Amino acid sequence: MKKEKLNQITVTNPYLTLPPLCYDKVNPTPLKNPFLIHANNNVADEIGLESSELTSDEFVIFVNGDFKLQGSEPFAMCYAGHQFGYFVERLGDGRAINIGTIGKLHLQLKGAGLTLYSRSGDGRAVLRSSIREYLMSEAIHGLNIPTSRALALIGSTQKVIREDWERGAIVLRVAPSWIRFGTFEYFAHNDKPKELKALLDFAIEESYPHLKGEEYHHFFSEVVGRTARLMAHWQSVGFNHGVMNTDNMSIAGITIDYGPFAFLDDYDIRYICNHTDRRGRYSFGNQPSIGEWNLQALMVALMGVIPKEQMEKSLARYKRLYSEHYLYLMGEKFGLDGVNDEDFELIKSGLLTLQMLQVDYTLFFRTLSRYDGDRKAILDLGLYHQPMSEWLDIYDERLKKNSMTTQTRITKMLSINPKFVLKNYMIQEAIDKAKLGDFELVDVLFKIAQNPYDEHEAYERYAMATPAQFKNQKLSCSS
Repeated sequence: MKKEKLNQITVTNPYLTLPPLCYDKVNPTPLKNPFLIHANNNVADEIGLESSELTSDEFVIFVNGDFKLQGSEPFAMCYAGHQFGYFVERLGDGRAINIGTIGKLHLQLKGAGLTLYSRSGDGRAVLRSSIREYLMSEAIHGLNIPTSRALALIGSTQKVIREDWERGAIVLRVAPSWIRFGTFEYFAHNDKPKELKALLDFAIEESYPHLKGEEYHHFFSEVVGRTARLMAHWQSVGFNHGVMNTDNMSIAGITIDYGPFAFLDDYDIRYICNHTDRRGRYSFGNQPSIGEWNLQALMVALMGVIPKEQMEKSLARYKRLYSEHYLYLMGEKFGLDGVNDEDFELIKSGLLTLQMLQVDYTLFFRTLSRYDGDRKAILDLGLYHQPMSEWLDIYDERLKKNSMTTQTRITKMLSINPKFVLKNYMIQEAIDKAKLGDFELVDVLFKIAQNPYDEHEAYERYAMATPAQFKNQKLSCSS
């Protein structure tokens, strides 16, 4: 793609071709005294922006919403959603403003001020939550999981009230789609068949163009498949989204809306990262079933345009699709070739052993990646050696069936099992320093996030098990 300066870039606004009920035009409200914290060169390349622009004063003004790209018509999107299982009939972009589309990426300013859908909110994002989203979206991308990303993060001197007074910030995030399950729920609930069908056609054009001209039930079938695969990806890397409301579920099957998320510390299927989630609806182990629940809600919303029986057939495939993809991903993580249903028991017993011994999930797999028969490094991960040793007996027998050599397996596993994931205590360190005006750790963690399989020997401590005092932190939706 040809590289251009900000004043040369022209954006389009394809979402504005939908009926007016789908959005509300609104201009961003700039923050006071904005300054650049970090910018993403790789995303700049994707949208054709010259890298030199990222350090310019004009770029900060642009991310602050005070400079419009050619063709931009800023707007907020309207949607509804099931929040913790309860339907809320109108939500929408309460603090996000869309500023245009470049190629297949839609640019959006999060924290850019009030919109029609802000309800009782202030339309702002604070520094801590913005750092968290900026870093984690890149970390998920670095793990080859579909996700929104971010082009830039700016801070300001503007005060924003949450639990306390904090500094306001804006993340310029990008995604191939911002349409949610809840977007369809909004028009179905309000009995707007014209808008619902228009949205359906738009979503197909945007995310499933190969389905143009096909019957609509194929669209739902593909959403089922992408959602199943996304859930399998999350589970395989130990990622807990934390707030899987239908308004936070992407119709394109990507990870969006980073709030109270976490990577697992010790493996715990019951882990809950969101302290608002008192009943554990969105616990780590529940995510696959919640993915199915959300698809059921989407199915209900689409029944006015797609026959229910056809969607039920597609939804009935969800568990199988999830299980197959999860088994494949976990087989790769365990270094098994030709993975089959019999390997499920080996994988299941391995995870149960991790849970019993309270072993760090990411560290276990990175250590297992170098396993050549010497058990010491793996046994030392847990306080008690016998349960792990018994599991390794079974694992050794399974490895004998592999067709690849030990060294080939080790090389492959090291390319699949990351040395680093961005755990909450690491990001909190960066946030604490950022509050004092030091953004160096934001840059360090960003580089680690982009290359999680590399050694990064200077930051070895981040590859170790989470220090006991920082394990299993719970976060709020404002975090």
